Amino acid sequence: MTGVIEERAAIEQEIAGRTVCEQLRWAAQEHPDSPAYSDPAGDGWTTLTYAEARGRVLQIAAGYAALGLRPGDAVALMLVNRSEHVLADLGAVHAGGVPCSIYATFAPEQVAYVARDVGARIAVLGGPADLARWEPVLGELPALTRIVMLEGAPEGDERFLSWEAFLKLGADALAADPAAVDARWRAVTPEDTLAVLYTSGTTGNPKGVPLTHANVLFEIVTTQRMIELPTHGTQISYLTYAHIAERVLSLYLPLVKVNHVYFCTDMANLGATLGQVRPVLFFGVPRVWEKMMARLQALLATQPPEQQENVRAAMAAGLAYVEGQQHGHTVTPEVREAYERADAALLSVVRSLIGLDQARWCATAAAPMPVEVQRFFAGLGLKVIDVYGMTETTGAFTVNSPEVFRLGTVGRAEPGVEVRIAEDGEILTRSPLNTRGYLGLPEATAELLDDDGWLHTGDVGSIDEDGFVRIVDRKKELFITSGGENVSPAAIEGHLKEHPLIGQALAYGDRRPYPVAILTLDGEVAPEWARARGIAFGSLSDLAAHPDVLKEVEAAVEAANRKLARVQQVKRWRLLPVEWTAETAELTPSLKLKRRVVHARYAEVIEELYTTG
Repeated sequence: MTGVIEERAAIEQEIAGRTVCEQLRWAAQEHPDSPAYSDPAGDGWTTLTYAEARGRVLQIAAGYAALGLRPGDAVALMLVNRSEHVLADLGAVHAGGVPCSIYATFAPEQVAYVARDVGARIAVLGGPADLARWEPVLGELPALTRIVMLEGAPEGDERFLSWEAFLKLGADALAADPAAVDARWRAVTPEDTLAVLYTSGTTGNPKGVPLTHANVLFEIVTTQRMIELPTHGTQISYLTYAHIAERVLSLYLPLVKVNHVYFCTDMANLGATLGQVRPVLFFGVPRVWEKMMARLQALLATQPPEQQENVRAAMAAGLAYVEGQQHGHTVTPEVREAYERADAALLSVVRSLIGLDQARWCATAAAPMPVEVQRFFAGLGLKVIDVYGMTETTGAFTVNSPEVFRLGTVGRAEPGVEVRIAEDGEILTRSPLNTRGYLGLPEATAELLDDDGWLHTGDVGSIDEDGFVRIVDRKKELFITSGGENVSPAAIEGHLKEHPLIGQALAYGDRRPYPVAILTLDGEVAPEWARARGIAFGSLSDLAAHPDVLKEVEAAVEAANRKLARVQQVKRWRLLPVEWTAETAELTPSLKLKRRVVHARYAEVIEELYTTG
């Protein structure tokens, strides 16, 4: 314990007095010509240097002030990942304001809830699609005074301002009184709120989580102590800035590492962007890695049998090599030699093809990572390692590093972070990463943080003798069968989704004699799988009813059951004719399963699984 407290004190001393405003000033002054942000433009990119980016941020800060933004006022942001999102965010901070990125998949009533809750005075929206989510509820937001639109600002309505007009307003205000903006950003302190992020609402209304400059800078420094990343590296920003991981990794970390951030504005272009950028780090929620694996497996399935066998042999060598590098393991000379041959002949080529040949750190979080997905990428010589955290802990508080990791765990506590397991199995943590509490919700805050400063994660887990943490499931999501067995649905679902055909899975069994499962097809993989087998279909719904597909899914369920204890095994299942997405509300914007929504929407299906046939 003494070591943890000493580490904490050292990190706090290192970041003492620092703010994100000061960090951007340093980057722009010390590395003015280094590329900061690149947006896609036709077949190429348009790029801002750090000096240019800071100049734009100061203009935007002046623009906010000219629109009446006062220190402490909130700015709501809803636009895709692009330089304007970052600049609008940092501009708000430099004006003394509080940015709040809102999930673009939120329904109008959720948008209204968040905008009211955070007290948004100004909103910055990307275009007509974003405005469509705001327009029905603008009458419910009297505190919202102006709306800046990157594209499609309605004419003749003084509430709206185009991005170009906003930048001109700011440039004129900054030129007229540069000292005013300078005074604003210099008045910002480490304990001021840097941003408010909202939980994605797996249960009830989203909750606002204020995070300070000190929270974020502690996270960056403590992460750096476990994961050595180069300066002036390349990164891709593609997950929403309403998600804590993306915000820390591609908004704040680059200001410290002076990295070059490329924006991928459409997930459909992620593969191509990876190939162009070749990032030094890459973070993806499990679904991103699952889909990447499924595409690679589908490609492999089209190769001649001899080539498929060569790939399998090479990946076996890769898996043995990565597994041997785990904490407490040893890589034998034979394993190393086999890997080096496989890497030179094939694996390095595959990593290059998918754009991850330069990645020093590949990570995942936000939901359980299926073991087979992790093992698949290990076969390519990639360590896709788990980290663990929450919005309420400023992101990760346990980390696997490329040097010290154990597959199947979420790593060890970061420097200066305390982690322990409560008597009921819940994971607790205490450190300067913890938020002070939820915005305007004292009762929820009291449930989150106890009197001794321990944050209650709501997750059940364990810590092994080497300090590696394992997650069992959400505390409230474990179900108890009628036989009295505690069962983790996530463990069942992870094995079911190992088959590339299965896109999503929900396991159920609370107070029932055995678990059942509702499944959906992967909308990208299933059509390719069918075409490769000459199966005619007109839609995903057709495939979900096709005998060959049902037979393959049945085999996938049987394969999953072989890896599960008897009380966990799925006795009956149903394949749905639809996909689950954030837009259809079965998933959160960070692609976590909304169990309550699925339980309610498919209550009849669940009941039929227990009562028919």
